[in-house]
Amino acid sequence: TAAAPWRRAGREIDPEGTFKYILVRLQRPGGGEQRDIVRGTKAAEFHNHIFEKVNPEMEKLGYECKCLGGGKIEHNSKDKKIRVFGLSTGYGKADHSVTVEILKKEYTDYEITWSDDKK
Repeated sequence: TAAAPWRRAGREIDPEGTFKYILVRLQRPGGGEQRDIVRGTKAAEFHNHIFEKVNPEMEKLGYECKCLGGGKIEHNSKDKKIRVFGLSTGYGKADHSVTVEILKKEYTDYEITWSDDKK
C-alpha cells in the first residue's frame, strides 16, 4: 500500500556519529491522520537541508509537512546508545522527549537519553 513507506520510516537517522536532526509532523491535507517522524544525517550542513529533502518525498505520498524543531543526535551503535540534545537555529528546539519516544520504537534495545545541553 502507499501508506507502508511512511509507516515504517518513523526514523531515518545515520547509523553512527553526531549529526543534526529534525522532528517533522506529517498530516493529510484537510486535517486527516498525522504522525511525527525523525530525520537526521551527517550529510546536512544545516537543519533546513534535511527538511528540503524530506518535504518533497512526503508530499509525493500525500502528506503536508511541518518542521517542529531540531537538534542533534549522537548515535553510538557499538554501545547501543543515542543522545538527543541541542537545537536548530532556524527551526528552534524540537521536543526531544517526543524524539526519544519515536526512536525507542525502532531502537528497542538501546539506551536513549535527551537533554537541553548545547553540546
